[in-house]
Amino acid sequence: MPINWWEDFFHGIALDFWRAAVTEEQTRAEAEFIQKQLQLDSGAKILDVPCGNGRIALELAARGFDLTGLDIAAEFIEEANMKSAARNLKIGWYKQDMRDLPWTAEFDGSFCFGNSFGYLDDVGNANFLKAVARALKPEARFVLDAPAIAECLLPAFEDRRWFEIAGITFLSNSRYDHEQGRTFTEYSFIRDGRVDKRPASQRIYTYNELIRLLDEAGFETVSSYASLNEEPFKLGSQRLLLAVQRR
Repeated sequence: MPINWWEDFFHGIALDFWRAAVTEEQTRAEAEFIQKQLQLDSGAKILDVPCGNGRIALELAARGFDLTGLDIAAEFIEEANMKSAARNLKIGWYKQDMRDLPWTAEFDGSFCFGNSFGYLDDVGNANFLKAVARALKPEARFVLDAPAIAECLLPAFEDRRWFEIAGITFLSNSRYDHEQGRTFTEYSFIRDGRVDKRPASQRIYTYNELIRLLDEAGFETVSSYASLNEEPFKLGSQRLLLAVQRR
């Protein structure tokens, strides 16, 4: 599997599937949660990284916040640009690596959603968190969506899954490597009889390991939840939502 698998993954049918899988209702609910956790007033500067097609950034910008989005997927950045222009929303979009954040103490808050954390190796994941901390003002908050945490993923680990959305059949064949603490997955997207296979891998941290990474990056934990409704996180939860604050 290529080390930098994400560089060639996010285009075409994979993005079509993601667009179909996420509803407008989910986007609004996630934006509401992020807004509450960041505790910011209208006009505050917020960084969305990686931003995908900007679905949450667009929603927050419509609520009066000053958004910046960054993602490595050119197709998603182009889509985000078109959508913000169509809605007359002024958002800065950047196509670049999530570790390459060219700002220092610039933002009042930040978030990382869509199961986008853990693609890199340990050094890369740590460098991403440090880059976010560097881009934030002191005491600014960062909200991290981490559903691929060990306490969520491993208790009910499924090596094979499949379902269909919007005419796309999605199959995943995964294995968990306990020595590396990573999953290795082959995704198959099938549409109109054509099969597109793409490899992926993700680091599976324990809750304790992730909190330690955040601490080393300059964050302290504010709260941890299992859902957008702020249910308490516990072993077997399907999702981890962390709110942390830059020192």
